[in-house]
Amino acid sequence: MLLTGFFTLSVASLAFAAHTPVKRVVHESRRSLPVGWTPVRRAEPRSILPLSVGLIQSNLENLEAYLLDVSHPDSPNYGKHWTPAQVADAFRPSKESVNAVHSWLVEDGRIDADRIKLSTSGSWILANVTVEEAEQLLGTEYYVYQHEESGKEHLACHKGYHLPEHISKHVDLVTPTLHFDAAVKRHGGVEPDQTLTSAKDIGRITKPKTGGVIHNIFNDLEHCDETITLACLRVLYDFVYAPVATNKNTIGVVEYTPQTHNASDFDLFFANFSKSQVGERPKLVGIDGGVIVPGGDLDAIAESSLDLQYVLGLIGTKRQEVQLYQVGDPVESASFNNLLDALDKAYCTSGGGDDPTQDGIYPDPAPGGYDGPEDCGTVTPAYIISTSYGYQEADLTPAYMQRQCAEYGKLSLTGVTFVYSSGDAGVGGRNDVCLDENGNQVAGGKIFSPTFPGGCPYVTSVGATQVLPGHKVTDPESAVFQRFPSGGGFSNVFPRANFQEAAVANYLKKYPPGYPSNIWNASGRAFPDVSANGLNYSVATNGEFRLISGTSASAPTFAAILSAVNDARLALGKKPVGWINPAIYSPQFNGVFNDITNGSNPNCGTQGFLATPGWDPVTGLGTPNFPKMLAKWLLLP
Repeated sequence: MLLTGFFTLSVASLAFAAHTPVKRVVHESRRSLPVGWTPVRRAEPRSILPLSVGLIQSNLENLEAYLLDVSHPDSPNYGKHWTPAQVADAFRPSKESVNAVHSWLVEDGRIDADRIKLSTSGSWILANVTVEEAEQLLGTEYYVYQHEESGKEHLACHKGYHLPEHISKHVDLVTPTLHFDAAVKRHGGVEPDQTLTSAKDIGRITKPKTGGVIHNIFNDLEHCDETITLACLRVLYDFVYAPVATNKNTIGVVEYTPQTHNASDFDLFFANFSKSQVGERPKLVGIDGGVIVPGGDLDAIAESSLDLQYVLGLIGTKRQEVQLYQVGDPVESASFNNLLDALDKAYCTSGGGDDPTQDGIYPDPAPGGYDGPEDCGTVTPAYIISTSYGYQEADLTPAYMQRQCAEYGKLSLTGVTFVYSSGDAGVGGRNDVCLDENGNQVAGGKIFSPTFPGGCPYVTSVGATQVLPGHKVTDPESAVFQRFPSGGGFSNVFPRANFQEAAVANYLKKYPPGYPSNIWNASGRAFPDVSANGLNYSVATNGEFRLISGTSASAPTFAAILSAVNDARLALGKKPVGWINPAIYSPQFNGVFNDITNGSNPNCGTQGFLATPGWDPVTGLGTPNFPKMLAKWLLLP
């Protein structure tokens, strides 16, 4: 990949490379800077960097095969999920990789061995080095970058970094290098004047699409085209189920501090829509100091209130525990990696490897910060984990996304299902930001900008639908078009997954989009996988009801319905469904979803893609038909 940017490598760096006795190769590169960042000065040579080298994991090339063995309905091993210990053993980096990188740091970098340590997981090699040492090791230059709106400064290397050819094969990625403060966005709305600058601030900046106060609370089926309630969703997806394996089943909802909720709003919601649940609360699972801070304004409580009220309400009984993964303290906050650290001790870097510019670092010494140890493998993952946050792929480097995507796959081997919202900006980013020919995120760009982790094949991506205005709840839905377009398209990082090859090929053959090949990647992993209603949910916030919209609503709705399938399987002594993608795309599951054939997902100066018969990159395979889903999964071992 050609590098572009403001600077060229200095003569000193080129001279260093010329005298290096081993061949160097570009390990990671960045075509352009993230939106809003500008280099302002060279980094101070004696500044200290917490250098972390992520090692290549063993057997990663076999991950998909391992997953298919326990997740494809044709496999005799369907449902025979691995233990966490088996997963850790299978993917632990080799001693060869550990020794090679250690020797490189000592011999080429002249770093004292006592400054180098191996993380507890064995996945990272860590060393505090000066900027000057890092530049020589990596054949690059470090600059201080500044964000044009927030004024925040960030230290990163310029354009790319290099590794010796014989070392590159042992390394996934090195931090801190190219990985900028890229905020994970909640898949709802964001005000035009708000700027996203830090992954640790995922709970601070954006908010779901909220409407005005509702003065007339509808609890019938005549107004589902105006306001969605629990009753509307149950009719839309024929979802009637009484949980029976509540002591076995688990479901978790992820929120990031300072996103919060008011307990009293649950009772207001239940009093109107599910009276038997008045008094029910989610079980708080605090990660890295995650706490509930009641009394927040609408921006702070809308997301958590939406997610939890509808997951609790759809499950419909106090007997089924719903776990709330509240991640990060109110000072430092947190990122996806902080969540994954808590779920998987083998992933957790335990003392290093998290990027301090992107991830929350604990203990947090700041006043009021969480001063306990980092949560490292302290949380047993729920069988289904629902998240309504995400990035644009252009915010991140491929190596960063690939490593995180692999972790979703490894956890899926243990029987976990990851459900993610697909985004609320059609084929692009928020505020009509798409890509230009250099990969820059710019307003008015013409190249489609897919989201992450929707493009990761090991998560199930959920798009949004709506009841058409003036139509009955029993009429076919449309792809959402009021208030926002549903996120969907084709990844620029991950190739098309084998499990969806036939479905996507059918779409491209019968309904070719007709766009030039240089604005979208027809060979990429296609998403979303499924969809659910995402428009105008009636949510209790601060003692009153408001309409809230987004794939932020669709993802927890789908997750709650899928949790009922797990309940039924567990009640029969079977295993949870785990990674569902190979099953739902298989011929055995034909007709299980309500096909959506109306609508599109515009952005980037286009109408986006069209919803068509069969799978499409707007609504996926369609919305859930619970009785059909349940019947198919109960037939599997």
